[in-house]
Amino acid sequence: MSGALAIDVSELTKSFGARKVVDKFSIQVPKGQVWGFLGPNGSGKTTTIRMLCGLLLPDSGSGTCLGYDIRKQAALIKRNVGYMTQKFSFYEDLSIRENLDFVARVYEMDDRVRAVDQAIERLGLVERQQQLAGTLSGGWKQRLALAACILHRPQLLLLDEPTAGVDPQARRDFWDEIHQLAAQGLTVLVSTHYMDEAERCDRIVYLAYGTVLARGTVGEVIGASTLNTWIVTGEDVRALAGELQGRPGVDQVSVFGVTLHVSGTDAGALERAIEPYRARAGFAWKKSSPSLEDVFIHLMAPFRARLTG
Repeated sequence: MSGALAIDVSELTKSFGARKVVDKFSIQVPKGQVWGFLGPNGSGKTTTIRMLCGLLLPDSGSGTCLGYDIRKQAALIKRNVGYMTQKFSFYEDLSIRENLDFVARVYEMDDRVRAVDQAIERLGLVERQQQLAGTLSGGWKQRLALAACILHRPQLLLLDEPTAGVDPQARRDFWDEIHQLAAQGLTVLVSTHYMDEAERCDRIVYLAYGTVLARGTVGEVIGASTLNTWIVTGEDVRALAGELQGRPGVDQVSVFGVTLHVSGTDAGALERAIEPYRARAGFAWKKSSPSLEDVFIHLMAPFRARLTG
């Protein structure tokens, strides 16, 4: 089975001083799939990605990335992985073409001119190829970074919050390109804070403070949450939210414009809690499956209590 896995690691642990950032992390990602990596800031996502691509050595744990040992063959992993960092990391006083040519030289590509031409064309950068990187908008910087990631024809992409700060159309274009690459056999692990992006992945992994809280398809993660949700629509849902918050049986209340999500793990207790309000004029109540965001807020509740307690 390991031959069909792009990533196969077990119990990776990493600490910085007294702080344990990643605690016994395990993941098995099949080749050709797109996996989403989610979690709050400081949850260990970036550290995990850096261990997978050979930039950080784990304190303990073992495994392979593209069949290469993450401890002994980091150099080989780096040559076969495309890693896109959170921060734009290219030379702002060089043009798009010059930046890509530099990357091709780093990888000692024999056909670097052809490879740069292909990357520029694929990412729609032909008309901007002579533009300085420092003058690009966020969306165009993102395209340059992705072009650099695929330039050396990697087998795996590790993308660390690649769409942060770009507009919705740029995000959609980016994801369309990711799925085209996956259709050609490339494996992708992408970290994100956007729930709509998570829903576009084959599988998701939710990490919080170094620990995996949930994994699986979106449907599996939602189904395993044991969370029950009622959706309320009306003109003054904010006032209703204040009344429901903290009632026995109500674990969380979230406002989405004129819509309210009311959730709890005990279906009976939740229905008893909302029963006095369901006859109130001006509101429509509907029982529904929780959203992915509802589930993640629920998963984080014990951590929030620990931090504020």
